[in-house]
Amino acid sequence: MIELFYVIAAILVVTGAMALVTIKAELFMRFIEDILTYCSVALILGVMLWVVSEVIARYVFNSPLPGHLEGAELLLPMIVFFGVSYVQARDGHVGMTFVVDALPKKVRRVTDILSLTVSALTCAALAYFASKNAWLSYSYEDVTMSPPFWPVWPSAAVIPMGYAMLAIRMQLQVLQKLMPQRFPPDIVELSDLHVPE
Repeated sequence: MIELFYVIAAILVVTGAMALVTIKAELFMRFIEDILTYCSVALILGVMLWVVSEVIARYVFNSPLPGHLEGAELLLPMIVFFGVSYVQARDGHVGMTFVVDALPKKVRRVTDILSLTVSALTCAALAYFASKNAWLSYSYEDVTMSPPFWPVWPSAAVIPMGYAMLAIRMQLQVLQKLMPQRFPPDIVELSDLHVPE
């Protein structure tokens, strides 16, 4: 239980630090999110080529590639967690907002701040405990069960990184709702994913 209080304290410290350097924190997050999204796209293309080459090797040359299933499974968390903060920044996640959208603007702002804060705390806790799991996987050199025995820890290490990025993004969104004058234009309005009302 004490670990959860450490996570909450860390979120408060990070939020306070971001409040001091708002525009730089926002622009830095946008830069990191763009890089990670490009990495995610490259991984998607790589997995696609890998699976196609495995199918060709199996059915044309009768020589399947060893470890292709486990390798592709280990790359899937990287594909997802590299892009999750990018999508959050652009309001691209699926949400059921018909009740919240019916609220008055001031009440909606308060509910957005509360839901983002609770979500950021949840993601921070998940990041902390997932990092402990990733460290455990690294420390005893966990590998897949079949040859070529891929290491599991890189895939496990991406999960806490993605959750931490998501928590930071959500806290930046809280700060943006609290002090909009200190931030650059909302990235949602600049996004192709956003449909204006």
